[in-house]
Amino acid sequence: MLFDSSLRRELAGSFSATLVALITVVVTVTLIRVIGDASRNIFSPADVLVIMAFTVLSDAPTILSLSMFIAVTSVITRMYRESEMVIWLGTGISPVGLVKPVLLFAWPVLLTILVLATLVLPWSYGRIEDLRDKFEKRGELARFEPGKFQEFSNGNQVFFIETDGRKETSGRNVFLLNRSGDSEMIAASQSGHLEEVDGSKYMVLDHGQRLQHSSSNDALSLATFEKMGIRLNGGDKSARNYAPTNSLTTLHLLADPSPRNQGELVWRGGLVVAAINLLLLALAAAGANPRVGSSTNFGAALLAFVVYFNCLILAKNGVETGQYSPLEVVTGLHGTVFISCLAWLLLRSGNLRRPLWRGSR
Repeated sequence: MLFDSSLRRELAGSFSATLVALITVVVTVTLIRVIGDASRNIFSPADVLVIMAFTVLSDAPTILSLSMFIAVTSVITRMYRESEMVIWLGTGISPVGLVKPVLLFAWPVLLTILVLATLVLPWSYGRIEDLRDKFEKRGELARFEPGKFQEFSNGNQVFFIETDGRKETSGRNVFLLNRSGDSEMIAASQSGHLEEVDGSKYMVLDHGQRLQHSSSNDALSLATFEKMGIRLNGGDKSARNYAPTNSLTTLHLLADPSPRNQGELVWRGGLVVAAINLLLLALAAAGANPRVGSSTNFGAALLAFVVYFNCLILAKNGVETGQYSPLEVVTGLHGTVFISCLAWLLLRSGNLRRPLWRGSR
């Protein structure tokens, strides 16, 4: 049918342009946030781009839903504004008849959202947690930053070092404060370098002085040394021993129906159901009224999108705390939105008994 093919072609062009614009905005915002986390030592600066990619991938279901919603709303609104829809309505096509071509256009995107929400989303969150855990378990050697006083071993060790530009394993003007039991040692040396002995790494100080103080007998001693070695923590190489709910696989959530797992299932399933409901909402809300302006319907539709997704977040939190059951969320939230959008669309068609899949005469 000419109407179906032309509508799907225009929807595809609008969807592609909207998707590119939204991804650009999300990537920019995510990059700024991840760089801020890296500056607060939450992530490694070397993993900024990787974490940004995983974060954008985890937000992909929402981005795709919003892109479809904006594409359908803008295209149908344009057709009403330029009186193109009047011609098609004159051929016997009703607003309900738009459901079939829109679903034919949207089903690959809906399938992609389903795969992302059930498979890719937990995998991307798991990779982010792996990078975070690896950075937290890094050894003391990896935490050295030239020109900064840094604490290690829960504040029992304080290091300061200026790196040597010629070698990454050596430095100069080394300062060390070490507390052990009731004794405290302060050491300073002109230079220092790293050595590995029996699989353990040591910071070896060359040509310095050491001040030793014991609080038990209030003894104080000062000595010079040619070389002194301080053992460094090599880091924890063990795997991540915790698993946030959003990083668990969908099969694991189904096998363990705890409130937190059910809340995560409500969120993942809600992403798919919400994408379908938003298509109906876009068809029902799209239109143009010259008395109130061309962007009124579009703004109201975007507001409805924001409210719907915020309600989905609240529903997830309510299931996790035991206030709601998953069935109540499906029937109370998604069911209400589906019936309301469908009734609105049928009312705009002028006949509630009109078949849903009616095409042209």
